[in-house]
Amino acid sequence: MSENPYLAPQTNPIQETDDIARQMQGLQWPLSLSFKILALASQATVTDANGKVVCYTKQKLFKFREHVEIFTDKTRTTLLAEIKTKKIIDWSARYSFTDAQGGEIGSVGRKGWRSIWRAHYEVFNPGNESIEFSLREENAGAKFFDSLLGQIPIVGMATGYFFHPRYAATRSSGEIAMRMTKQAAFWEGKFLIEKLSDLSEREELNLVMSYLMMVLLERKRG
Repeated sequence: MSENPYLAPQTNPIQETDDIARQMQGLQWPLSLSFKILALASQATVTDANGKVVCYTKQKLFKFREHVEIFTDKTRTTLLAEIKTKKIIDWSARYSFTDAQGGEIGSVGRKGWRSIWRAHYEVFNPGNESIEFSLREENAGAKFFDSLLGQIPIVGMATGYFFHPRYAATRSSGEIAMRMTKQAAFWEGKFLIEKLSDLSEREELNLVMSYLMMVLLERKRG
């Protein structure tokens, strides 16, 4: 039977969403980010409010260039994304995020000497040099005392219960899209990530990875 020439041409079926979209869909906010303070290799886990693992990262040892692999869970069998920088570690390096196929997700850059007292990072969308989000520490004094007292034996074990640094992700309009707050914990760093505005899955992952990279870079400073 010949095809009806008056029928609309068939279109390809809608493709399944990619790994990143599938991983980010259906998440129950807020998210929890945690890392082991005494671990030799920098590693962190992000879970949602129901305990679902969103992603797991582990920073490679003995690398002069930053390279963080992001997996779908702790088994590290499925690569979700990677964070890399072309520069040797410095105060103003830009860290690029790519998916498992090498496609661009976004990037984050540290604002050099401005981050010494108050952490300040800028988040960019793929191929766009205009700042999409600014990550700023809202209460620098909390991190200062958390880091200072953390060096004192015994007392340092309890600092996490008194000082809770906060980091806001703000659009150029001034709207806060996400906020990460340090939580009380012994022998590990724990943070709560709250989504405060509508975001696409890619924007969500871009910001979550930006927070991850910031934590890995800032962990020695409290």
